Amino acid sequence: MIEYLDLLMFAALMVAVLSGFPVAFSIAGTAIFFAFLGWSLGAMNISLLGAMSQRIFGLLTNGVLIAIPLFVLMGAVLEKSRIAEEMLDTMGRSFGQLRGGLGISVILVGMLLAASTGIVGATVVAMGMIALPTMLRSGYDPRLAAGVVCASGTLGQIIPPSTLLIILSDVVSNAYQQAQYEQGKFAIDTISVGQIFAAALLPGLTMVVLYILYILVRGLVRPEDVPVMADDGIRLPLSKMISAIAPAILLILAVLGAILSGVASPTEAASVGGLGAILMAAIKSGHSRRFLLLGTSCLVLLGVGAGLYPVRLQRSDLSLADYAIGGGYVVLSAIAAVAIFIAVKSLITQKTLQPALNSTLTMTSMIFATILAAGIFSLVFIGLGGEERVHGLLSELPGGPTGALIFCMLFIFVLGFFLDFVEIAVIVLPLVLPALILMGHDPVWLSVLIAINLQTSFLTPPFGFSLFYLRGVAPKELTTGQIYAGVAPFILIQILAVAVIWFLPEIATWLPKILF
Repeated sequence: MIEYLDLLMFAALMVAVLSGFPVAFSIAGTAIFFAFLGWSLGAMNISLLGAMSQRIFGLLTNGVLIAIPLFVLMGAVLEKSRIAEEMLDTMGRSFGQLRGGLGISVILVGMLLAASTGIVGATVVAMGMIALPTMLRSGYDPRLAAGVVCASGTLGQIIPPSTLLIILSDVVSNAYQQAQYEQGKFAIDTISVGQIFAAALLPGLTMVVLYILYILVRGLVRPEDVPVMADDGIRLPLSKMISAIAPAILLILAVLGAILSGVASPTEAASVGGLGAILMAAIKSGHSRRFLLLGTSCLVLLGVGAGLYPVRLQRSDLSLADYAIGGGYVVLSAIAAVAIFIAVKSLITQKTLQPALNSTLTMTSMIFATILAAGIFSLVFIGLGGEERVHGLLSELPGGPTGALIFCMLFIFVLGFFLDFVEIAVIVLPLVLPALILMGHDPVWLSVLIAINLQTSFLTPPFGFSLFYLRGVAPKELTTGQIYAGVAPFILIQILAVAVIWFLPEIATWLPKILF
């Protein structure tokens, strides 16, 4: 029994999580119990837990993970300010006269929300409340309508920026460094968040294309499932369409452009996204609109100017032109600061900012508590010999590196039926990724395959979170069975996407090679 404590520990974790007890406490409690059990049986040195303080300190000082609450805030503000609702209404009217056009508009809005929020729960709930009733009233098959809403909501996990990609980049980078140490390399390379974002961009757009193709093919094969929207005779002016969609696109370009161009780190770009979302929401409310637009323009000019012509006023060799430009930057900063103050005050008055901050705090606490508990779990698992067992298992699998990767992908896919992506990412991946990288797999390509696989965990019953989110806001006439049946084709599309990236790795590796 002693030699199988690591396997018993993993089985006990599954039971604890499925019991409904809070996940972070289930992970940490299981780890502590088996640490003392292993110590009492002589299978583990309890002093290994002394390294836990270093892990906690490393988590709290991790500059990459600071981007998570900032991106969550950006998404929460956009959700609470109902910007998503206006985008969906505009896109629906734009594509409504095309067969399947409403479904396509839901997917495209899901893509925009994914790139501007990165929060699956917020996207699925918003789409479920706005798009689902419209699709059902238009005569869409209930199963298809539910599947489109759930699948488009999960795009927030593969299209950057997303919390999954940030967590995954940290895990992959650590695994890559560990693999290099085991190879005897001490001048090591790292994997940055920007590389993972760049690698996931084209695969994410590929999935959007696959979703749209499915809707179009479904419309040809079963036209009764995807009817054309009734023409109400109302035509949106082009200016309104642009005003509804352009701000989100500009925000996406500002955030991703800053990261991929190297102008800003992911954390700095996340702060740009948070401020941009606050300004967008305040401008939409109509309060001091002209001054807020002026302040936003000043921020853009300040960012571009400081990037092209930085001025350090503490230097003694500055010319008169440098002082003039520096003074201009100070003026731009002052105007932008006043605009931000007015925007925050406006959102507080409208009671938009408070629920957004509550949502941000709740989700951030959940993510960091899970990561912290997973650090304890992996430490004990390694102490019980689990890491050697995993490496031995993967190296002995038939098929070599390909067989090991297929096994890991299937294992992650099955775990997705029961566990959340955060638990899988921070518990399972640190155990298998170093071995897979040592076998010769490209860590960037590997991270994209795993990201799409983890995205599927939101759709797989019985514990797919997207299914829960939609069930909570869907009308009573839409049954749980219809929701499960609706997501089945999209799960197959996800598997197809993994196959496409597997056989065409350039889709994931081309952009990072060009940019980095």
